[in-house]
Formats: sequence, structure tokens, C-alpha cells
Amino acid sequence: MIPSTRRAFLTDVGRGMLAAGLGASLANDIGFSTAFAAAGAESIPLGEHASLVELMRNTPADKLQPILAGKIRNGDASLKSLTAAGALANAVTFGGCDYVGFHTAMAMLPALEMSRLLTSGREPLPVLKVLFRNSQQIQNVGGASKTELAAIHAAEHAAEGDLGTQIRDACRKMDVKLGESLLTKAGSTPLDAFNALQPAMQDDLNVHRFVFAYRTYGLVGLLGTDYSYSMLRQCVRFCADHERMRIDHKQAESPIRALMPKLLDQYKLAGFKPGTRDPGDAAVESLSLAIYNGPRDKAAEAAAAALAEGISPEVVGEAISMASNLYVLRQGSDKGRTHGDSAGVHSSDATNAWRNMARIAETKHAISGLIVAAYHAGIQSAPFQTPPYPTEEHRAMVKVRDAKGLLAEAEDAVRQNDQGRAAAAIQIYGDHGFAVGPVMDLMLKYAVSEDGRLHGEKYYQTVREEYQTTRPAFRWRQIVALARVTASSFGYNREDKHGFRAAGYEEACRLLGVDA
Repeated sequence: MIPSTRRAFLTDVGRGMLAAGLGASLANDIGFSTAFAAAGAESIPLGEHASLVELMRNTPADKLQPILAGKIRNGDASLKSLTAAGALANAVTFGGCDYVGFHTAMAMLPALEMSRLLTSGREPLPVLKVLFRNSQQIQNVGGASKTELAAIHAAEHAAEGDLGTQIRDACRKMDVKLGESLLTKAGSTPLDAFNALQPAMQDDLNVHRFVFAYRTYGLVGLLGTDYSYSMLRQCVRFCADHERMRIDHKQAESPIRALMPKLLDQYKLAGFKPGTRDPGDAAVESLSLAIYNGPRDKAAEAAAAALAEGISPEVVGEAISMASNLYVLRQGSDKGRTHGDSAGVHSSDATNAWRNMARIAETKHAISGLIVAAYHAGIQSAPFQTPPYPTEEHRAMVKVRDAKGLLAEAEDAVRQNDQGRAAAAIQIYGDHGFAVGPVMDLMLKYAVSEDGRLHGEKYYQTVREEYQTTRPAFRWRQIVALARVTASSFGYNREDKHGFRAAGYEEACRLLGVDA
């Protein structure tokens, strides 16, 4: 897990070989630069990915895409290897502290998973789309001249006391060097390090803090344990940077810092062995509504009380997910944007991250993490009280009842940005018991082609997972929410201007020889 500066030599060799392999004229033509920042020699180990990483860090997005498409066509690179290199290029350049950068990192694994669901030569599209976004932002901040993650050595002395608390406190003090150094002492596996990061992750309320940590841990699984420290130390940087912004904006500490120990003590959850009880559909829906209606301290308390009563953490997580889903279904009229960084998408992605982290983290962190998730799901000071989509008025607009006709109706509604009609068509489709697969295929088509304000890939994967882990009585709500969000996002770019597909998407289709 501990970086070695010896790799810097190999990285520089990789750079030279890459430039030589491209040829001087092609390197100049695509904008590839062989002038690297002085800090570059101390960047994190890149290993076998060095040449691809430097290609991505040195090449403008519009020039990079044909090269990557050619590598895919010729069998010179797999989608997995391109995603791995993209994740490392992102980490080296941004270190977890760039808004578009960390959004792009969070989209990488969902994009790779989406590629596995596609056929007929369209498989590379989601990966190329995210790598285009990655390259754009890398170039926006200076390309290879910007290196955020430098090699670091282990702490000189063993940490005494609770390591996770010390890392959290280092983040509170904005002492990145200390936090990163302490992380090198976190056992011998990536999961040990991930557990050590949990107190810092749970120390404030920010959807990106949660989802970035979860997706970064997933990228460790893609890259392998040799890269675990390099990837996970970004979480330290993110948390410290978040604390800096809080102080710069003269904001108070998050109430969760005082509330969490109070709830753990009140419900005797310290050292608690979770139960396995499932109280049934009605009780789970009641818990979800208590979390949704809040206020947020009451939402957190409702989760703590449920855990103390022996309700399974999996079931508590399910109720929180249903509460998050309500933000999508209840968010007012079609005039409001429900895609991108909307309350519903943010809440759903955050809850999905916490549910997944609770499944692998130490018990104490799983319990406190679900309480944080419930607090976050109740974070709207005034939750939407409008009826959930689709309303009876929306349903009345849909006249067809066969599966093919309902899918066509939903697609037309998506392309017209008609959130209510899209939700109604998919709800009626579900009411008839038609298969979920064709709906997910339809929504995947637009999750790939549209920008989604940086959230499309994550949210699509969130819905896939939450549908599979929500009981049959309620799971279709996730699919209806995806239909609404998809209709909201069609044709809008990151600045919410209409008439655009995702940046790089149409060019990628042309390069792959598939329809846009």
C-alpha cells in the first residue's frame, strides 16, 4: 500500500516511450506535451498503466477519443484497462479535490458496468463518454503540468489509540499530510484502510463525501491492492478540503458530530450486535415515511431506534432508500429539474453508497453509517409534500396498455422532457407485470447518450442495485423514478442548455460505426 519513488523512473520511461511510439509529428498534432511538471517525478506509482495515464493527461479530449477508439478496435486496450488508466489519471491530477474531477471518478465504475449491458458494438460508448469528460477536465486545469498526488512515505511511528478517530481529527484540522501518513498504518488490506476512513466520512453531511469514498474503494477493486493507498488517500484530501470550505464560508460544524454519540449512547448501540428481524412491508414503509418527513435529527433517531429494536441493517437501509426515492417521485411539477444534482438523485446515490458500505464495513461503522444515511435522507428542511409521480392526471394521458406501446410512449415522453407522462407509462407497464429488462434497456440508452449533469451513470447504477435489493411491494418505485429523471435530463448539457447530447458521445458513435 505504501508508494515507492522508484516507480517514478518507470513512469518517466513510460512517458518517453509513449511519445516515441506516437512519433514527433503525431504527438505535436494531437497536442501531446513532453514537458512535465517538476512534481511529476514524485507522482503516485502508475505501473503498467503509465503510458495510458500519460496519454490521457497530455492529450486534448477531442484528439484522445480517436486514439482510444482505435485501441479498442485493434484489441490493444480493453475497456477495463482504459477505465483503470482513467481512474489513475484522475487521481494524479485532482487528488479528490476538483468538483468535475471527483464526479467523473464516481462515474467510472458505473460506466464500465453499463458497457457490459450493451451489445452490437455499442459497448465502449459509456466508457468513452466518461473518459472524454475526464480528459476535458484534466486539460481545463493544466493537463500533465498539474500533479496533486505525490509519493508519500509511511508514518515514522506507529499510531496510538483509535486510528480512525485520529484520521478524522487530522481532517478536522485540515492536516492532509498527517491524515495521509496515518492512513499508511491502517492494516494490510484495502478494507482495513477503508474502515479507518469511516469516522472521517461520517463526520459531515455531503453526498459526494459518501459516494466518492464508496466508488473510490470500488476502483481499488478494479486496479488491485498495489494502488489501494494511492486511491484511498484521496478520501483524506476530500474530507480535509470539505472542512476548509466549511470554515472559509463560516459555516457551523455539522450537527451529526454531536448527534451521533448521543444516539449511540441513548440506544446502546456501541458494541451492539445487529439483529435480523424484518417487520414486514407496512412497518418498513412507515419507517421510510418517518425518515422522509424528518426533521433530520428525528430521521436519524428513527434509524437508530429501528436498529436497537433488532431490525436488520439491510432492512433499515431499504427503508432509507425508499425515503430517498420519495424525493424523486414527489419533487413538484415537470418544470423542476429532477436530474443531476437534484435532491432526489443526490439522496438516492448517497443512500446507495451507505447501504453498500454497511455491507462490508465493520459492524460499528455499519451502524453509525446507516444513521448518517438516515440523517442525510432527511436533510431537506421541508420535504416535498406534492403527490408522488405519476398522478392520476399523468396516468390519464397514457392510452395504450400493451408492453410495446407503453415503452414507445415512455420513450416519446423522455424525448419531450415530459416527466409525468414518462413516469405514468412506466408505472402502468409495471402494474401489468411486464418484464423490467426492456425498461432498463430503454433508460440505459439515454443514460449513455445524455449528459445528466455528471450524475447519469451513478444514478442508473443506483436504481439497478436498489431495484434488486428492495422488496417486491415497493421496488417498482425505483424504476418509475428513473423514468422521471431520464425524461428530465434529455437534451440538456451541464449548463442546463437544451439541444445537446453528452459531450463526445456523437463523435464516439461515429468512431465506432454505430448510430447515435
